[in-house]
Amino acid sequence: MKPRVPSLDLTAKRKLLIGVVHLLPLPGAPRWGGSMDAVINAARADAVAYERGGADAIIVENFGDAPFAKDNVPAETVAAMAAAGSAVRAAVKLPLGFNVLRNDAHAALALCAACGGSFIRVNILSGVMVTDQGVIEGRAFEVLRARRALAPDVKILADVHVTHAAPLAPVSIAQAALDTFERGLADALIVSGAGTGKATDSAKALDVKRACPSVPVLIGSGVTAESAQAFETAADGFIVGSSLKRGGRLSNPVDARRVAALRRALGGPQ
Repeated sequence: MKPRVPSLDLTAKRKLLIGVVHLLPLPGAPRWGGSMDAVINAARADAVAYERGGADAIIVENFGDAPFAKDNVPAETVAAMAAAGSAVRAAVKLPLGFNVLRNDAHAALALCAACGGSFIRVNILSGVMVTDQGVIEGRAFEVLRARRALAPDVKILADVHVTHAAPLAPVSIAQAALDTFERGLADALIVSGAGTGKATDSAKALDVKRACPSVPVLIGSGVTAESAQAFETAADGFIVGSSLKRGGRLSNPVDARRVAALRRALGGPQ
């Protein structure tokens, strides 16, 4: 019998908390350290800390691989993420997701199929964004067909006006949200700040929620236990990494006590 994959519940009544596992540089990346054991051990430790602190899910991303590919990542990246993802899947019981930077949704879906994942994050599902990797076009057409073939139960969490980017044309965040949901068929929408760890504008999040009131809206950057209350109306959940590291420093391991403090601030049992 096929083992049951823990599923991300986007309909939960309490605010969702998704912890980000920032992988160390992987094989082929400029800052690759030469040890997959180090990558896997760090990923496993962060995942366990999130679970102990009361997170609802974990998303694994190749954060250490900068500069990132514009679209499809190389085979060595997918292989390394599969090794790390499998180790995380074995270490915790939480729902698992993947974000393959910069925008390789097909690889993320394949990782879910291979590693027992139940959701992906797609930075640019619809529209066209000018990024530090160049101009990136959304590929909802290909992504939704790949999901149907590879992992039909996987949920797609899609950014609206994603970090480190600007829309090619002057499209409002509300209109971009509508297009991403109604035409791109995203299952949830993500609103973030200007960059990794940067505070999200609560007014922009509210614009997205008002444009798409039936869709789960997640805050994708800059959330702390102190700032979470500002999103009480606009957000259904949070994707958090930087502020949950020891001392709030991105380069440090995840601190289970910080995770627990944020979980308390968001409400609901740990």
